[in-house]
Amino acid sequence: MVDATAPSENNALLRHAATTGNATTAVVLSASSEALSAYGKFTSIYAPAQSPEWVSSWIDANTPDAVLATLSANGRPVMSVALEVGRDGPFRIARFLGGKHANGNFPATDKNWLAAANAGDIDVLIRSIGKARPDIDLVAFDRLIGDFNGLPNPLLKLPSSPSPNVALAVDLDGGFETVLTRTNGKKKRKRHRSQERKYEVVGGARRTMATTTAEANAMLDAFFAMKEQRFGAMGITDVFADTEVRTFFRKLFVDALARENPSFVLHGLEVGGKYRAVTGSSRAGNRLVCEFGAIADDELAYASPGEYLFFDNISEACDQGFDIYDFSVGDEPYKRQWCDLEIQHADVLIPLTAKGRLYALGLRSLSRAKGAIKNNARMWALIKRLRSGVRGKPVTASVEED
Repeated sequence: MVDATAPSENNALLRHAATTGNATTAVVLSASSEALSAYGKFTSIYAPAQSPEWVSSWIDANTPDAVLATLSANGRPVMSVALEVGRDGPFRIARFLGGKHANGNFPATDKNWLAAANAGDIDVLIRSIGKARPDIDLVAFDRLIGDFNGLPNPLLKLPSSPSPNVALAVDLDGGFETVLTRTNGKKKRKRHRSQERKYEVVGGARRTMATTTAEANAMLDAFFAMKEQRFGAMGITDVFADTEVRTFFRKLFVDALARENPSFVLHGLEVGGKYRAVTGSSRAGNRLVCEFGAIADDELAYASPGEYLFFDNISEACDQGFDIYDFSVGDEPYKRQWCDLEIQHADVLIPLTAKGRLYALGLRSLSRAKGAIKNNARMWALIKRLRSGVRGKPVTASVEED
């Protein structure tokens, strides 16, 4: 990692935490090009939203107030978190880069250190953030996944609470034929063939993965248009509408094409010369994660192009040797048609000030209320019906509600 004792003009050292009895230290740096380069060279495991590609793309597109906090043990980096600091009213909060677009979070971590990790180590990192940035009221590690490739999430050494939104996934053990036997496969195959015949009437269907910049941008153009239409019809805010968010996803998926085995991939279902469904996925260890997806609300919507694309995506994930197809957060009927795994993410809230303690109390109460509503099928259905009836008064919607 960057030498804390010799910061350059473009990489200001914010604060170096005191060494503890077990030689654990922490360094907090502004997210300069030098610090980002060091972050990218840190040999570690990480979930997609803490990958060097995600972190650098988000910073380039959004220019946030970002910091990189790195924990070292015996002089060796063992964990690093990339955070952005933003305001929520009078409060200043540090969160994972990407906001609501960052799900299933797991920090960049040396897997060989995990067996020795403890809450005291993580506390060193948190105290270092507080000393470096006394303006931060709360550190919020949202939507933490419990394990990554079977390894425990070190941030869950701290007290946590369940995230209000469940994540759904498909166990791919045994291959696609086995998956189908567990999920009414005979009906799925019959419907897939029926959909294909309907598409043939208007020119046939073609599923592709973006391999060029032009293809990636065309798929993203279609996706953004689909989301704009869908969110508009529901009367809720389009979380993909901001120019900075769109620029981020373009950079993330286009830059990934330069790699032999891209970590981020786009798939599209083209019917009659037009994209009718698009998904954006991340290759995250033993799982393929569907980060987002959308379908066109047009004359072919009745033929469920999204369902058709997921059928092929899941089949391919099996062929490529993934253990899990992860639909990410959100409980929707189309996911339940496939899923046999429920993944409970967790939130860790660490107040650094008196204001932060007040804010954390409010967040925990709100999270419990959301969880209670979403776990009540009748109440949640009513909320969604009421929300879909709103016009011209958008309310915030997060990715997990897709």
